[in-house]
Amino acid sequence: MSRPHSLRRLALPLVALVLVAGVLGVQVANGGGAYEPLRPADACSEQVVTSQAEGIEGLTEQLVLLAVADAACALGVTREALTLELARSGAVTETQVDALREGLRSVVAQMEDDGSLPLASELVDEALDSADLNRFLELAIRALPDSLVDAALKTDDVLLRAIDDLDLRALLSNLDDQGDLNRQVEAAVTQAVKDSLVDRVRDII
Repeated sequence: MSRPHSLRRLALPLVALVLVAGVLGVQVANGGGAYEPLRPADACSEQVVTSQAEGIEGLTEQLVLLAVADAACALGVTREALTLELARSGAVTETQVDALREGLRSVVAQMEDDGSLPLASELVDEALDSADLNRFLELAIRALPDSLVDAALKTDDVLLRAIDDLDLRALLSNLDDQGDLNRQVEAAVTQAVKDSLVDRVRDII
C-alpha cells in the first residue's frame, strides 16, 4: 500500500472527529450541554396561533387552540397535560367542561377587543354554502348589503351563541387521542358558527 493512500485513510477519521467536536462545541456554547428535556410551554403565557385555513374554519381553529390553552391555565396544568388527560380518561369533569367553555368565551372577547374578529358579512357566504335552505331564501340572503348584515349581526355574538349551544361534555367524552381534541371541537365549533350565523341572518329577511 502506498504511503499517500495510507495517509488519506488515516486522515478521514481525524477529519470526522474534528467535525463532530466542532458541532458539539457549538451546541455547548449555545446552551446545549445541559441535556435537559424541553419543558412544555406555559399555558398561561401569551399564545401566538396562526392558521393555514381561511374563513370560518381558520377562525375556529385559532379559537379552539387558544381556548384549550386558556382552559389549561385555569386548571393549573400544561396544555399538553390537559389534552392527554382528556384523551385518556373518557370521563370528563364538569370543571374541565366549564374551563373549556369559559376559555372559548374568553378568547372570543379577547379577539373582539384586539379587532381580530372578521365582520359577519365576511362569513355569511361560506355559511350559506353548507346550509340547507330554500333556494329563493338563500338568494335573498346573499343579496343583502354587507352594511345591513354587519349592522344586524355582530361576530362575537354569533360565536358566543354557538359556543353556548355546544354539547362540550359529549365532545370531550368521545376523544380517541390527543389530536381529536382539536379536530372534533374545531369541527363542532365551525358547524355551530355556521348554523348560528344562518339562523341569525334569516331573521333579517
